Amino acid sequence: QVQLVESGGGLVQAGDSLRLSCAASGGIFSTYNLGWLRQAPGKDREFVAAINWSGSSTDYLDSVKGRFTISRDNAKNTVNLQMNSLKPDDTAVYYCAAKPRFGSNYDRTRYDYWGQGTQVTVSS
Repeated sequence: QVQLVESGGGLVQAGDSLRLSCAASGGIFSTYNLGWLRQAPGKDREFVAAINWSGSSTDYLDSVKGRFTISRDNAKNTVNLQMNSLKPDDTAVYYCAAKPRFGSNYDRTRYDYWGQGTQVTVSS
């Protein structure tokens, strides 16, 4: 069983940056692929970014490519999401999640463990 706790959300203006962090406990952290997904009001939860178990491969939602960077530190059991050039459309609750190594990182149904979420609000 893996427990995930996010931090770092907040209210920022368009063009600003935020760094989200997720601390994991339980399980063997380095065996999981990790992702960040988000859910805006009235919308389905969507994939944002993922990183494989070793940190050697990443995936991104097209609309965040070049602005967001996901990273992990297996020694510290943490995964981060650096978000630059934020836009109002990025406003959502952001969730950290863990999944097995196999299966698509883009598929939200593949994620077995979830954090409680952290709110990111970008004002125009």
